[in-house]
Amino acid sequence: MELSAIPGVGEKTADALAQLDDPETALQTGDVATLARAPGISEGRAARIARAAIRTEHDDPGGFLATGRAREVYEAMLDRLRERTVTDYAGKRVATFYPSAAESRIEEVQAFTAEAMAREPDEAVLDALAGVEPLDPPRDVQVRDRCLATTDAERYSKARDAIPELPVEVVEDARGLAELARGYSTVIALDEAFAGIDVEGDVRVEPDALENPSEIVPERVLAFFATNRDRLRAAVEVTRESTLEPAADLATLESALDRLDDAGGIAGDAEVDRLASAIDDLDSAVSMSENVANDQLREAIQEKDVTIEGADLLSLVERGAGVDSLLSRELADEYAAAVDAARGHLVDALDLDTGEAEIARRAFGDEPTYPVEHEEQAISRLREELKAAKERRETRLKRELAADLADQRADAEALVRDALELDVELAIARFARDFDCTMPEFGGEGFAIEAGRSPLLDVPIDAVDPVDYDVEGVALLSGVNSGGKTSTLDLVAAVVVLAHMGLPVPADSVRLQRFADLHYHAKTQGTLDAGAFESTVREFAGLADGGADSLVLVDELESITEPGASAKIIAGILEALHENGATAVFVSHLAGEIREMADYPVTIDGIEAVGLEDGELVVNRSPVKDHLARSTPELIVEKLAGEAETGFYDRLLEKF
Repeated sequence: MELSAIPGVGEKTADALAQLDDPETALQTGDVATLARAPGISEGRAARIARAAIRTEHDDPGGFLATGRAREVYEAMLDRLRERTVTDYAGKRVATFYPSAAESRIEEVQAFTAEAMAREPDEAVLDALAGVEPLDPPRDVQVRDRCLATTDAERYSKARDAIPELPVEVVEDARGLAELARGYSTVIALDEAFAGIDVEGDVRVEPDALENPSEIVPERVLAFFATNRDRLRAAVEVTRESTLEPAADLATLESALDRLDDAGGIAGDAEVDRLASAIDDLDSAVSMSENVANDQLREAIQEKDVTIEGADLLSLVERGAGVDSLLSRELADEYAAAVDAARGHLVDALDLDTGEAEIARRAFGDEPTYPVEHEEQAISRLREELKAAKERRETRLKRELAADLADQRADAEALVRDALELDVELAIARFARDFDCTMPEFGGEGFAIEAGRSPLLDVPIDAVDPVDYDVEGVALLSGVNSGGKTSTLDLVAAVVVLAHMGLPVPADSVRLQRFADLHYHAKTQGTLDAGAFESTVREFAGLADGGADSLVLVDELESITEPGASAKIIAGILEALHENGATAVFVSHLAGEIREMADYPVTIDGIEAVGLEDGELVVNRSPVKDHLARSTPELIVEKLAGEAETGFYDRLLEKF
């Protein structure tokens, strides 16, 4: 897909999208979260770009939502879906569903919706989804414990490009390799000429190393899995708890993740843990070992009676000898025992193996001294040996783990993508269940709704009175105040918007034609001024000229000007829409007057109040076809006439 060919995507935006790893897939799948990672692209803009890409794919001209109120209904439906998502991704993804007049787009989403409605929103799955997020790109990897070495300047340049994670050094000969080996735990020589050399340290000759970078830098593979470790675990849990077909071998992936920590290091290996603990505890263990030796030696000195004859004392003084000589002469065995205790404590405290223990024993010399102190050179050597051993083992284990994971990245990405898409499907399934939805049927003229329940009402769905309503052509909707006329328009708008989104609708059954656009005009507050009145009339003129496949919903247009003029204007609008073949419902308290002024028999439907109980209207919410509903004042006067003997109320009733 040519990025700049998408409506609303200019050169600057196309350049920003091109910085994503796979912008085409993100656009095709409506992956708003990924699109929003592009520089300068907000989530709202990403959703608009995704919708524009979909419209381009389906040759959809857009513009279905032709008025502000129509857009408000659409946003309300999106909110109902978002409320039922778990992940941020799904909340953004549902914004790519939009009402369309394109048959291919509607059918595409309907197919997705049919699968979604078959899903069971299990609580265990919803809980597991809370940990799933889109995968992040791996963080930059820099490895300092090993290096590449070569004698060739050209190979040096290739090595830096192929494996930027490792330092690359230029050497002249084997002596140069030996020097590098003293500073790095592992040196990989790239020149075949070094084969067979004998150099102290971990030096490997691998001329083909640049062709297999993941073996040399397993961290490159592991960084992706380490960065997304928790998200992958959550996706595994979602897949296990749901009916999703696993995109990866769950046991193998989970086992591999168990061997990896969040920083990309090795986890769960006893030997690595032992070496890491020894390195961390080395200084404190040395200090404690000194204390062990000194405490034992102090006790020995306190218990020892040392007798020195005058000639011996004089000899020691003349030689400048001190307490060390005295220890060597009188307490040699006790000193040896104390040092041996210190060595044993150090070996035991750090859990050292045989080779490490040999180095550790050199930390305390045989030459008597008081207080007993360690030899720093030996401790430095032990520290270096422990670090090198740890790094060598970690590198080997990383290579093994990277080999296990190298071919699993695509499967892991699919695993997370499937889990995130499942959240979208479950949101639709939950919406369908919460509002007792069904899939609509497209065909015929106008619309027919059976047992519709408006999701826009701020009451529980089981408290909503179901409404039956069907319209072909143009109709006036009459009814008492607070009888549900506006709610009926809202229901029709919501059903039409959801159906053209390809989603289920809140009704027992719905049949409707595929409309080109929806014009929903909400009730205006007060009489419009001359300029606003002119603008409103101009808008209806455009509809009258080209709205053959439009659905027009209008709530009490008579409020735009004086009642007498309103009735004439509405009658003229209805005549034009009727001639043009549009579908329209106009709510009006002037239905009778409008019908008298129209030049054709306008259909009038009525939401009928069947009486008053305790001062409250009892209303049949489903409009009665071809019936002018009585007004609230008429019902009240009728009630008074039946309760009183005076003829006053009867005379008033005759006026209706």
